Amino acid sequence: MNDADLKARLELAVDAARRAGELTLQYFNRPDLLVERKRDGTPVTVADRQAEEYLRNRIAAAFPDDAVLGEEMPERPGTSPFRWIVDPIDGTKSFVHGVPLYGTLVGVEYDKQSVIGVVVLPALEEYVYAARGQGAWWHLRGADKPRQARVSQVDRLEEATFCITSVGEFVRAGRLSVYDELLGKCRLVRGWGDCFGYMLVATGRAEIMIEPELSLWDVAALLPILEEAGGTFTDWEGNPTIYSGEGVATNGRLREKVLAITRGK
Repeated sequence: MNDADLKARLELAVDAARRAGELTLQYFNRPDLLVERKRDGTPVTVADRQAEEYLRNRIAAAFPDDAVLGEEMPERPGTSPFRWIVDPIDGTKSFVHGVPLYGTLVGVEYDKQSVIGVVVLPALEEYVYAARGQGAWWHLRGADKPRQARVSQVDRLEEATFCITSVGEFVRAGRLSVYDELLGKCRLVRGWGDCFGYMLVATGRAEIMIEPELSLWDVAALLPILEEAGGTFTDWEGNPTIYSGEGVATNGRLREKVLAITRGK
C-alpha cells in the first residue's frame, strides 16, 4: 500500500459517507417512515438501503477491484487487497425514534488491517475521520476546517465518563457485572451509544465506551479513528481487533483499569 492508494480512498470515504448521511436526513423524523424487521428482529428502513446502495455505487465506480461488505446487502468480492466495510445507519433504533445520535460508517481494510475510518453524524452535522499514520480529524458544524481529534487526559475512573448503548446487551451477554462495576466506579454513566459513544471517546468528551455485542460493520471504522486519536479499541481481553464481536474503547490512560474489569480479574 502506498500513500496515494490510502489518500485516494480516504478522500472518497469521507465524501461518500457525508453524502450518504445527507441522504438519510431525507427520512429522519418523517412520520410516514416504514420500519421493517429483519430476520434477527432488528429494524431496517428505506434510508438504510438507499444509503448503502449509494455507498456501494460510489466505491464500485472509483475502485472496481475492491471488495465491499455492508450490513444490508451481500458482500461484493474483490481482487485487490482492499475491502470496504460500510454501515449506512449505525443506530437504526435511534434513527427511527428521532434520536440524532446515529451515524454513517465507512471503514477500509488493507490485507485485513484497518487503515481508514470515517464516522459521519448527519443530524449533528459533524464527522470524524482517520487514516493510518495520518492522525484523526474532527469536523464540527459550521467550521471552516477540521481540528485534530484527541482523546482526553483523564487517568482516574472516578473522573471518567462511561458510555454504553444498552444495559440489555450486558444482560444478554451474561456480563452485567462489568456494567455494574463501572457504574459504581465512574463519575458519569450515560447511554450515548452506538458510534456516537465511540466518537465521544475519540474527541475527548468521554473516556470509555463498551459493548458486548457488535457486528463487523459496526466497528470497522472505529479502530483507526480511536488509535489515531491517541486512544485504544480492543476486544474485552485487550486485543486490538474488529473481529471479536465486542468492543472496548478507552482514552488509553484508562485502558488497563477497564480491561481488568472486562477480563474479570
